[in-house]
Amino acid sequence: MENISPQLLIQDSLQLFSLPDIYFQVSEMISDPRFSIKEIGLVINKDPALSARLLKIVNSSLYGFQSRIDRVSRAVSIVGSEELKNLVLATSVINHFDNIPAELVDMTDFWFRSVRCGLIAKKLAKESAILHQERLFLAGLLHDIGSLVFYGELPEKSLDVLLLANHDRRLVAKLEQKIIGFTHAELGAALIKSWGMPESLHETIEHYLTPELAQAHKLDTYLLNLASQLANAPQHGLSADDVLMAYPVEGLMLMRLDITQINRVIHEVDNEFAKIFELMTPGKRFH
Repeated sequence: MENISPQLLIQDSLQLFSLPDIYFQVSEMISDPRFSIKEIGLVINKDPALSARLLKIVNSSLYGFQSRIDRVSRAVSIVGSEELKNLVLATSVINHFDNIPAELVDMTDFWFRSVRCGLIAKKLAKESAILHQERLFLAGLLHDIGSLVFYGELPEKSLDVLLLANHDRRLVAKLEQKIIGFTHAELGAALIKSWGMPESLHETIEHYLTPELAQAHKLDTYLLNLASQLANAPQHGLSADDVLMAYPVEGLMLMRLDITQINRVIHEVDNEFAKIFELMTPGKRFH
């Protein structure tokens, strides 16, 4: 497959990596002021499994609301329509992307890393005092989604990358660039762009490996970059202190984070992770 680009590969794989109709239906309704919160809630309620999961997630520590939310329409009014769209996307993606060769990836491990990265990113954003921190959870959840497209569409080249990297995630991107011609981050951004997601999300994911190259959303990109390093650190026998020792000073200055805040984030994630993982990935056992 010569002269392939992220955009061409996405075009070839749209059927395999499309989202369920309910996501696009909800997105269109949210964008159209003629539809009320109640009408959006009624559409989501047509999928009992989705509506039940959304309510469980909204009532979890991911949001930390004081009173219990027992209706989808109430959830929409509290978290906001854009955030609800993000939640529908998150739950749809995890449910939908299971047709990946098992010899390339253990999907439970994949979502383990992704949910953990999302939780860390959201909590780092809170420590960094930015608004609407939930978007960082979605960015963390989806930051590695391009890898799934590689595994599904280019399994032989993906296997070459993984064998040469010896499954060390720190080496994967450079090997993807060498063997395929672009990285999972660029491919993931192209996929998310094809779904009509905002620029803030696809730019953040496209540059999460090289946050200094981000233009309009540099802070989000640095937060996702740090979250991904912290999420992967235990696999390499590293602590949060080790990650910070090697982290670019300009990134830490932009995020306004110190080691006390970062250790607090890791502690909170360790306490909450099992429950959030089970909510986001029903049927996948936490280990």
